Amino acid sequence: MSAAKEFDAANAKKVAVVACMDARLDPAQALGLEEGDAHVIRNTGGRASDALRSIIISQQLLGTREIVVVHRTDCGMLTFTDVAIRGKVRIELGQNADHIAFMPFSDLRQSVVEDIYALKESPLVLDVPFTGYMYEDKSGRIVRVE
Repeated sequence: MSAAKEFDAANAKKVAVVACMDARLDPAQALGLEEGDAHVIRNTGGRASDALRSIIISQQLLGTREIVVVHRTDCGMLTFTDVAIRGKVRIELGQNADHIAFMPFSDLRQSVVEDIYALKESPLVLDVPFTGYMYEDKSGRIVRVE
C-alpha cells in the first residue's frame, strides 16, 4: 500500500516525515515518495520531540504543511529503558547522563500516538495534517495509526 496517496495534494517539500534512523528503513520508499517529495527527518526511534527543531525550520522557512511520523516494529527503542542506557553510559564512559531523556518506548502504537499528540499540542508547530504510521519490518507493510 502506498501512503503517498493520502497526501498527493502536497507539492514537493510540503511534507515532513519523522522516522527512525535505522538504515534498514527507507521512509520515502515505505511511503511511496519520490526523491524531493518530503523533508525526511531521522533520529533514534523517530521521536517527534527530537525532531522539533527541524520541523519548525521546515514549516517556517520551507513551507511544510503536513507532518508524518513513522515508527518501526523492530525498533531498538523497544529494547531498553532510560535507567539501562544511563547505567551503560556511567560504566562505559564514567559520565552521568541522568539529564538526558532517551525516550525509549514499550508500546509501538502508543509511541506514534504520543508523538502525534505532542506535535499537535506544541505551540511551535503549525496546525497542519498529522499522520502516524507503523512500519512492519518483516513484511515491509506500513500501517496507519488512528
